[in-house]
Amino acid sequence: MKKRKLRINGHSHLLPYPEEIPQFMQDKGIFWVDKDRKYMLQKDWSRPVTDSSFFLNEKLEWMDRFKIDHAVVLNLSQLYGNGLRVEEMKQALRFQNDFNAKIQHEYPSKFTCGFVVHPGFVRGACWEIERCVEQLGMRLLCLPTHYMDTIGTWRCIFDEENEPIFELASKYNLAVEIHPYDGEKFIKLENTSWRFHLIWMLAQCADAYHFLTLNGYQDKYPGMRVCFAHGGQLAQINLGRRIQGFDGRPDLFEGKTHPRKAVGHKNIFFDTLVHDTGGLQLLIKNQGSKQVLMGLDDPYPLGEMESEQQSSYPGKILDLAIEQGIINKTERDEIWDDNVLQWLFGDNEKAKKEFALTDKQIVELKNIEL
Repeated sequence: MKKRKLRINGHSHLLPYPEEIPQFMQDKGIFWVDKDRKYMLQKDWSRPVTDSSFFLNEKLEWMDRFKIDHAVVLNLSQLYGNGLRVEEMKQALRFQNDFNAKIQHEYPSKFTCGFVVHPGFVRGACWEIERCVEQLGMRLLCLPTHYMDTIGTWRCIFDEENEPIFELASKYNLAVEIHPYDGEKFIKLENTSWRFHLIWMLAQCADAYHFLTLNGYQDKYPGMRVCFAHGGQLAQINLGRRIQGFDGRPDLFEGKTHPRKAVGHKNIFFDTLVHDTGGLQLLIKNQGSKQVLMGLDDPYPLGEMESEQQSSYPGKILDLAIEQGIINKTERDEIWDDNVLQWLFGDNEKAKKEFALTDKQIVELKNIEL
């Protein structure tokens, strides 16, 4: 009997319930949710909780309603820790990681959860990677496209001083998610008309992809598989310009890897959150369908959510792509299933087979191994 393909969402977010967030997070203005679950808040920032599926029980109901078997939960972008005092940053990130580990431990058949480190403190970041992998059993490292270093300079995640992080990620065979945030803190423009979410986030992903590929990290650290959020969107339309720039000004790229060598690379993935089939077609044409995985970015309003106004629902972009001849049904199923698993596990076939087990079966298997 042929195994049913799973519907795995490779880009999801989850909020702790207000009572789960430590009081120090609110006292220090780091991050909290009001008791009525209507707003996420920081010291000088707030945004509405636009869907109840930000929270665990409601998320499970939402997944069941749209027949989503499993979700990959990233860290909260508000908890990258940029600009916090060192000890506050450590506490906040550890809370996030422990919360995600708890969710994964309690619902292993429903959630794979990521953990986050701050690259500005490389040694501490490596210690936290070791803790999350060896003690908490996590396998997805979440990193920002850009971060603030110890002297207040903003840097790209794929700058060379972060190589110890990538070396450790490769050693542990980790999946890595690259997600943009905090653009308004280092791009000197007024934050109006949601410009940082609609425009600059896509540029941040393109910048990170630029330096990942120039430094050749996809080959230098072969155990690490990187996925770019939002389809790495500007990285797709910008590909030809980068190639021409590399060829036209080789003096600026001494010792760097040609952009062509990264195109369609087996260790570089992109999610489907590109908002229209034209963007998806370009992504697949550039990178190949096997490097594309389902990413709904739920439950944010920019995610692929149910919407009467847009006549949308989770997974609609792939259904439209089939109608328009961009992909076939086999490729659609791979984007929902095989490609997500390849990103998460690489060539670890044993882990892929165990992935589809129920919570009860997972517990029984762990007891046998013990």
